[in-house]
Amino acid sequence: MAGDLNRRGVGALGLGALALGLLPRAARALTVDEARALVDKLIAEINAVINSGASESAMFVKFESIFDRYADVDYIAQSALGPAGRQASAAQKAAFKTAFRRYLAVKYGKRFREFIGGTIVVTDARPLKSFYEVISQAKLPGQNPFEVRWQVFDKSGQDKFFNIIIEGVNMLSAERTEIGALLDKNGGNIDKMIASLKG
Repeated sequence: MAGDLNRRGVGALGLGALALGLLPRAARALTVDEARALVDKLIAEINAVINSGASESAMFVKFESIFDRYADVDYIAQSALGPAGRQASAAQKAAFKTAFRRYLAVKYGKRFREFIGGTIVVTDARPLKSFYEVISQAKLPGQNPFEVRWQVFDKSGQDKFFNIIIEGVNMLSAERTEIGALLDKNGGNIDKMIASLKG
């Protein structure tokens, strides 16, 4: 009898594990190991781009592709647009997201280009509230190493990073300030702000 119970218990555990594996990604909680694995892959791609010898414009195209795959661009764009997003139409939000993605690729692509000849290496990962923070170290020739922190969640149903903190500078906060200033410069007109963002 005890043996039957044990066998049934093991069988139930096995079926439970199988069912968990078959659940949609959005139904399972992101783990610290998955967050770290995401950033490991992301950093490997960034290291490959910055040390590829490609031209600046070619690097920006590659960085835009990397943002598409690894960043929750919808969330970052919504955060950057802030309260103005409540007045924006669906078309304006879509246009802003497209322009903002390119803007991010160029802005942070330029920052990552400063890492040419160096490397970024993941050193730690930890849970923080409703997300995970993956800590990496940038090692550049002739400079002291510094931290790059990646904040990761799965709110979209996919594992994505939604914030980067480089030497203490928080991307979400910085971009909300930048976009807010650009809106003010354009008299609060979202279409003009988007046009300015495109350059």
